[in-house]
Amino acid sequence: MVAYSAFLGALITGLSLHYQKIVQNEHYGYPQEWFPSVSATIGDRYPERSVFQFFIAITSGPRFALVFLWYTMTARPKSSLPKFVFWTGIFRTVTCGGWTYVTSTDDHDWHDIFMISYLVATLPWTLGCLALSKNNAKAVRYRKFFASCFFGTLVPLIYFFIQHKVHKVAGAYTIYAFFEWALVLFDVSFDAVTALDFENFEVVVRDVKGVSRGNARSVADNILEKEKDRPLGNALDQSFSWNEALDVMAETYNGFVFWSMLTSLGLTVWYFPLWHMGISGYEAFVMVTISPLLLGIGSLRSVVLQNVRTVHLLSLSGILAYLIKSPELRLTAVGFGVSMSCLGWCATWYAERAHPIRLENRVLAWSAGLVASSIAKFAFYTNNPIWPVMHAANGGWNKVGFFVAVLAVLRSTRKSNVNNGGFEPAGRPKGSSILAGLGLAGLFFGMHSLLSDSSTMTLWVWEGFPVRGPIAVNGVLTIVAMSGGICSGVLYRGKISNRNNMAFVAGGAFMVTGISHWFGYVGALAFAFSTMSLAPKLLASAAQYNPATTFGLGFFCYNLLVLAHVWVVAYAFVPGGPLLREHTDWIMTIMVIFIGLGVYNLPGEERSANFKGKPRSYGRHKTPYYVYILAALQLLAISVAYLRFPTNDYMPYHQDEKLITAGVWTIHFSLDNDMWSSEHRMRDVIQELELDVVGLIESDLQRIIMGNRDTTQFLAEDLGMYVDYGPGPNKHTWGCALLSKFPILNSTHHLLPSPVGELAPAIHATLDAYGELVDVFVFHSGQEEDPEDRRLQSEYLAKLMHDSPRPSILLSYLVTKPLEGNYNTYVGEKSGMKDIDPSDWDRWCEYILYKGFRRSGYARVSRSTITDTELQIGKFVVGKPENSNQHVPEAQIPAGLRFPTMFRGEGVRGHKYHVFDEPRYFA
Repeated sequence: MVAYSAFLGALITGLSLHYQKIVQNEHYGYPQEWFPSVSATIGDRYPERSVFQFFIAITSGPRFALVFLWYTMTARPKSSLPKFVFWTGIFRTVTCGGWTYVTSTDDHDWHDIFMISYLVATLPWTLGCLALSKNNAKAVRYRKFFASCFFGTLVPLIYFFIQHKVHKVAGAYTIYAFFEWALVLFDVSFDAVTALDFENFEVVVRDVKGVSRGNARSVADNILEKEKDRPLGNALDQSFSWNEALDVMAETYNGFVFWSMLTSLGLTVWYFPLWHMGISGYEAFVMVTISPLLLGIGSLRSVVLQNVRTVHLLSLSGILAYLIKSPELRLTAVGFGVSMSCLGWCATWYAERAHPIRLENRVLAWSAGLVASSIAKFAFYTNNPIWPVMHAANGGWNKVGFFVAVLAVLRSTRKSNVNNGGFEPAGRPKGSSILAGLGLAGLFFGMHSLLSDSSTMTLWVWEGFPVRGPIAVNGVLTIVAMSGGICSGVLYRGKISNRNNMAFVAGGAFMVTGISHWFGYVGALAFAFSTMSLAPKLLASAAQYNPATTFGLGFFCYNLLVLAHVWVVAYAFVPGGPLLREHTDWIMTIMVIFIGLGVYNLPGEERSANFKGKPRSYGRHKTPYYVYILAALQLLAISVAYLRFPTNDYMPYHQDEKLITAGVWTIHFSLDNDMWSSEHRMRDVIQELELDVVGLIESDLQRIIMGNRDTTQFLAEDLGMYVDYGPGPNKHTWGCALLSKFPILNSTHHLLPSPVGELAPAIHATLDAYGELVDVFVFHSGQEEDPEDRRLQSEYLAKLMHDSPRPSILLSYLVTKPLEGNYNTYVGEKSGMKDIDPSDWDRWCEYILYKGFRRSGYARVSRSTITDTELQIGKFVVGKPENSNQHVPEAQIPAGLRFPTMFRGEGVRGHKYHVFDEPRYFA
């Protein structure tokens, strides 16, 4: 009641004294918004703030008492969960005081830190209380109800917050406020349910020395309680050991290193065909993952099993590869590291085949490693900080990653896990090793292609503005689904059938492939959950067979899927490419079939392990520690998502002049000439050139061979810009993207006619530039070798631009000479567009066209070693009529319309004005 009084007292006071002030937000006020949010109500105004803080202070004592009494009631010998819940409750209470007494006005950063910490701690507190609930049916029912309402409310809460923050919908914040108040009610109610558990719980204060003058009584209270058969509670109800916890951390980090190196292999291979513009020969390194075939040789298998530590240490060459400057040698080091890592992990699984518990622990570490890798990429804008394309200059943590990796290998391999033949499973395993291997192929490919980056499937369902589906930060839901799948696979293995999981895998795969927006993303979450749930079973089953057959065949077929995954878009450059042209649906179908064959091969019931002779150790379940680690990783992911949520308060560089500075850049898939990730260098030059609108060409990196990356996330968030990724990875293009300081009101994606060559993507976006609607087109034309494709594309785009009644800018890659051929379709009456500088005869790829503006200036900036193509820039003044093509000196141009002087002469970092050696300005 005191907690409710704090919130309701502040609300009533605020509505009475400052109604219109507390319903006002950054976009709207009364009457569009008519009900205040919790934060606005309890914030900085007197006396609302004082009322809230007064009652919260009174609440603190009972709050700490509740946490202590809950621990006293639920504590059991050798059980770590009650202690974990107790300290979580203490932490949660302290952070509540933090955001109560440190407002955003006092210190915005610390207020946010306390608030995020409180919300994050609510998840383990709620789940822990549910797991420890006693045999009180009424309390359990209410607790489940309020917990379900609390977490269920988060979905519409986030939706309406996005409607308010991103789309600026009038009234959305009021609806958001109602859900925010509901969260408060459910949160307080959940804790209030403990009163039902405390009905039979008595706290006695005794005078043990006879100091008091009252009556002294001794009370004996022995209560025997029945424990519920609850999978989560049973799994977590065991003594906590720091020794085992450190083992699990080390094993999980080993899994993280495996996935980090595997995901870097394709990226380092991709560098070579990218610069050769075709098959280079280095693609053969993709096949290094079939190293488990060596385990088919008995003597070699014995050597590997006896020296697993050495194999894992050798695999760390993949992390140290960043020290090698030569791209060829760096790829060699990565390939060797990946081959050793695959060999070491498969040997470990095979060695544990007779120890189901220890085998499950190893598989959990490997699976949790994928979650950790995905979170690392989520925190580093789709780059993994220990990849060999990263270093200190572009955000790499390679040294730290290697140091921790060495410690993790030494820790996790300090005890021998080798099966020397004394614990062979009795009899030959039933089923087919071929089917088990194919199951692994589908599993490996599904995990790598769709789950190794949290934003991959959000981009599969992306269709432009207005936002009708998930954005990059919503990828945290994919991470949560993955972790939930891992936990369900080991905690509820008897309650969720393999057949049901397989149905969700198939349904989810086809939904995310063929359906857009939120509905398609629901399929993505189903796929993530079910795939991770099946992983422990498929790997445990495969470990029972000859490792050369299962793991060797599995990785070989996985490699074929990886190549096919590239062939669907690179068909114009590879042999037999047209057979797979635009057939991602075929690849997904084969993946699902492979996983289905593996599931079909699983035993109908859990196999009990039979052994020849006496086994040394069956091992101990470390499931609780993996649950703790996964819970900690989810809290980290949620915190990253909160910190990365877009502010959408971006401003152009030259508002007073109503200037749009627009540029087009072919970024060559964000790998520079020396095989380093180039996002940071791109960010610097875009910022220094003060670009308000940027069209990026060759920007789709969401494939295995490209590292499942998205350059636009880092650029947009670091530069403060709205972003349209363009046609998604399942649209089979090389990509085009749009960054804008101006709000993107609407955007449509187009795939232009391409009967022979590669697909040509385009974005048609409408921006709100200084209160005027402006259209921007970003377009990547087809190849020079396909003239008919380019002719059809020019006619399609010319009509699209002609039909726009608004001032327009085209940022494009056209593949034509000025004043010749298709140029005259793009420029002239058919399109209504004008060339930014018709006198610039030295162009072939990049062009900027416009209509309905005053064109102020034009510049060409050299690429340095970032890519193979220059950066072209145009300046346009909104609200001014078109002007002539006459060049004028810079001195006649107002200072606010000029290009930066730092790029004159030798420029900076290899970037300078070139071709004309200076910008051009127009009268």
